[in-house]
Amino acid sequence: MPEPRARDLGLPFPGTPGPFNAITDVAGVTVGYSTLVDAERHMRTGVTAIIPRMDHGRPEPVWAGQATLNGNGEMTGTHWINDGGYFLGPVLITNTHGIGATHTGATRWMINRYAEHFRDTIAWAMPVVAETYDGILNDINAMFVQPEHALEALNSASSGPLAEGAVGGGTGMVAYEFKAGTGTASRRVAVGGVTYTVGVLVQANHGKRPWLNVLGQPVGKLMPFEGLVSRETGSIIVVIATDAPLSTISLRHLARRASLGLGRGGTPGGNSSGDIFLAFSTAPFGPMPQAASSLASRTELNAENIDPIYLAAVEAVEESVINAIVAGTDTPCFRFPGKVIPGIDRAALAALFREE
Repeated sequence: MPEPRARDLGLPFPGTPGPFNAITDVAGVTVGYSTLVDAERHMRTGVTAIIPRMDHGRPEPVWAGQATLNGNGEMTGTHWINDGGYFLGPVLITNTHGIGATHTGATRWMINRYAEHFRDTIAWAMPVVAETYDGILNDINAMFVQPEHALEALNSASSGPLAEGAVGGGTGMVAYEFKAGTGTASRRVAVGGVTYTVGVLVQANHGKRPWLNVLGQPVGKLMPFEGLVSRETGSIIVVIATDAPLSTISLRHLARRASLGLGRGGTPGGNSSGDIFLAFSTAPFGPMPQAASSLASRTELNAENIDPIYLAAVEAVEESVINAIVAGTDTPCFRFPGKVIPGIDRAALAALFREE
């Protein structure tokens, strides 16, 4: 039986989610995991893969924008996203020391998936690979993540409801000193008489316990914890997907809204935190720029009318983090032997929102 999610506990999050309340509510987006757990080897890590669209043979880019709240982390491929406004291929999330292996696996996958593209053109693979640090629960220096784990995550990608918490890249992650990891949520909103979907996936590994607020309740102070480190040393990766046809500027602005969703949860974005965000649109891209005519045109939403999409992203980011925490269970520490990172007390959390 799947673990309960935040809404299952009666938490009254605003907005209207899609049928899965997940990033996979955006049509064509698929997600896969490779989860690596071996308690005897102190292994708790993995890879999460997001495939923006089900293209084969010839890749179809997605328009994208990137933003950073605090830059103590890594997300590859963002120099070109910031300059070109798009990217090809998948997005993967792993641990800090798994970036290279995951990038290698993703590159291999792209070469195989887009074989014609790499055979017939002067082409290069530039996958997006991001990370957070899981060294509290995982022996990160053992470098368990290998290229084949990226391939496993990519080849297992599917639509539908998603597992959360200790899965994929989120396996060894901690948020607000609760066991957390992978979380997801979505919203459906209408703009100009058309309904669009905004989906979010986070790898939550950030925050100190006293900071945590959930829908206005000071949960962190109500559930105190003797911290194992004196300051925040984690990070969070946020990926926002939408089927709305947004400009590259609007997508960059959409990515920035992740900061507001995180702020609702209480984090100030610590100096040692890598709070790095990506937004992409699955709206039709058209031909590869190198194969297009000199004069390009596209349809995009008027920025004056997209506030509902910004709000949807803020709400979905907030809920995704709480979903990641609600999915967590007590997990022994590697870095601090004998210590345990607890899962949140779901009953106590639900009680805070129960009407008497």
